[in-house]
Amino acid sequence: MTHDVPVLASYGSQLRVAVFGASGGIGHALTELLGRCPGVSAVEALSRRAPRVAGRKIVHRSIDLEDEASIATAAKMIRADHGSLDIIIAASGILHHGDNVRPEKTWRAIDATAFAKVLAVNTIGPALVAKHFLPLLARDRKVAFAALSARVGSIGDNALGGWYSYRASKAALNMLIRTLSIELKRHNAQAVCIALHPGTVATPLSKPFQGGIPEDKLFTPANAAAALLRVVDARSPDDSCGFYAWDGQRLPY
Repeated sequence: MTHDVPVLASYGSQLRVAVFGASGGIGHALTELLGRCPGVSAVEALSRRAPRVAGRKIVHRSIDLEDEASIATAAKMIRADHGSLDIIIAASGILHHGDNVRPEKTWRAIDATAFAKVLAVNTIGPALVAKHFLPLLARDRKVAFAALSARVGSIGDNALGGWYSYRASKAALNMLIRTLSIELKRHNAQAVCIALHPGTVATPLSKPFQGGIPEDKLFTPANAAAALLRVVDARSPDDSCGFYAWDGQRLPY
């Protein structure tokens, strides 16, 4: 898998794109690539910390996915600046955090506080993004809302067990995407609403679990970002509500 500057030609030109989780590994790479895309006129980079990427198209706005007010404020500011958006990508996520949040190998490791933290970031956060940002999507042309899920969130593909909170949070996110797609279609028949699996990417999120991953299956953030944007570009409104891997393969919910 190689990375290049995305085209996003199926969405037209002068595109306005919002990336949530812009300071994370994949979110940062998405922001950087979109900033170089000739068809994109503005990139709204939303995260707690400003991403280390510069460009005349890129504007950072501070948000916290666990603070709905910050998301609502950012939406109001972007509406005032742009009026509408063409593509929204929720690229944030949590797998481990500090000493308390870790993937559970057994049900004995389930902890209510850690579980709630994972759900807050991986599921409730994107739900709040949808609540405040889907109304900003244009209604007269092809638009997209995409969220980073994970193959381990597939109920049909789960043959190993474990990772209770992470699997549950991503499975819930997949249901969220499917449900949002139904309502979004009522507002714009050309809308695409999909969940994305980026593969195993060399980021801090996956670092403790990269052992044993073949070199050709461990993607750089830039490669993953380019692949995901190609998937977003290739999806039609008929594909809305689907769950897609980085290579375009449709995955079971």
